[in-house]
Amino acid sequence: MSAMRAVAFSPSNQWYDKIQTHFSNHPNRAINTNPHLQFNNTTQNQSNRRNLFPCFSTDASKTPNPPTPLTITSSPLVVVGSANADIYVEIDRLPKEGETISAKNGQTLAGGKGANQAACGGKLSYPTYFVGQVGEDAHGKLITEALQSGGVHLDHLSAVSAAPTGHAVVMLQSDGQNSIIIVGGANMHCWPEKLSDEDLEVVRNAGIVLLQREIPESVNTQVAKAFCSVFPARHFLQFIDQNAAGRSKAAKSAGVPVILDAGGMEAPISQELLNFVDILSPNETELRRLTGMPTESFEQISHAVVKFHKMGVKQVLVKLGSKGSALFVEGEEPIKQSVISAAKVLDTTGAGDTFTASFAVALVEGKSKRECLRFAAAAASLCVQVKGAIPSMPERKSVLNLLQSH
Repeated sequence: MSAMRAVAFSPSNQWYDKIQTHFSNHPNRAINTNPHLQFNNTTQNQSNRRNLFPCFSTDASKTPNPPTPLTITSSPLVVVGSANADIYVEIDRLPKEGETISAKNGQTLAGGKGANQAACGGKLSYPTYFVGQVGEDAHGKLITEALQSGGVHLDHLSAVSAAPTGHAVVMLQSDGQNSIIIVGGANMHCWPEKLSDEDLEVVRNAGIVLLQREIPESVNTQVAKAFCSVFPARHFLQFIDQNAAGRSKAAKSAGVPVILDAGGMEAPISQELLNFVDILSPNETELRRLTGMPTESFEQISHAVVKFHKMGVKQVLVKLGSKGSALFVEGEEPIKQSVISAAKVLDTTGAGDTFTASFAVALVEGKSKRECLRFAAAAASLCVQVKGAIPSMPERKSVLNLLQSH
């Protein structure tokens, strides 16, 4: 994965750094904002019921960010996806075939594309829910505490007894680039054949939904269909180029999108799932693999994107690493986003997830497409300057400060 870096642009006075925190009344389900609920050790029964795994209590010396409550005007970001324990090994270079090398350092940090994106939403002070699975093990506790500290609502994070928490081996080289091997664990196993009414309820009440490909595609399809059933005619893009005062109202009437991050499994994406995806977000490597077309130049990338347009995906958000990013909307000119170098690139792990989640937050807040790209690029620039995935997710204040300084 290429390093993600921030963009240079003029500050916008439309960005704000405070979210009102008034509770909204939900007619069917109470919103849990207690960050100190204890782990439920009840084992999974034969019907594969999922145990509620809201969160662990943390060390008293650490003060977690409380989950951001919903306001009257905000609908939550709901992330459905994977949670991994990332096992880092820092090396000068990748080993050759049959070769054993020594790592300079090693540690285990919370990660996984779904958990990364949820943590990013929480740290950006937007009300965020995470729907996912971990095992009843130490890695599950690690991930839960990290999400809790990021201010994520964990009512829909479940523990399963029949599979360990997913994990990834991250081989981090001295230039900040990485190679990753994923073991699915609870991310790929023990999901119920049909998601619970409670999980689908939070999806239906979402303002925006983020999916990735590190969980079974059948789960992603259920979620996308559930969200689309609420907004059967979702022409949401009509609102984002209107004036700022009208964007929020138009967003509510038009609906907002399901975003599918293309990262994860190598298999093609089914047409059934693509039918319910508003924005597909691959990096250039994933775009090449999924289309079978070259992506060495911007022209080639544009041709590859057309293949997804023909499959019904109206928008494709391509992450181009050090070359920036581009949003391709069918029938419109691409919107390109350039980058500026981060002070120092320490670790690109999670940069793409930061970009995607930050774009989603800006979009659901009613920003223009160009503003969304800028906000996401600024967040990704901050991400690559810190080691780890979830630990590197920036807070809203830091992103706004970067926006104001360029």
